[in-house]
Amino acid sequence: MYARRRHTYFAMMGLCIGLFVLAWGVVRLWSVPVAVGMCVVAMVIPPVAAMVANRRGPDDRWWDDPSGDPKSDEWWDELDGKKRPH
Repeated sequence: MYARRRHTYFAMMGLCIGLFVLAWGVVRLWSVPVAVGMCVVAMVIPPVAAMVANRRGPDDRWWDDPSGDPKSDEWWDELDGKKRPH
């Protein structure tokens, strides 16, 4: 899952850079408003790409899941004020 999200992130960021380069290298020669519109679309892509790359997948371990190390889990539970059933 992580590799798929990473590939999607890099594809989206590549599309963002491509839109900027295409807008100001080629499209502006014919239409500046279209080039500006392409840049506005490109401006929205990085936050969306970050959300896609950082979302939690169904198989991802969440921050409060047990790690499998009983001593470590016991220590973290003590810090969090949780009581674990033995």
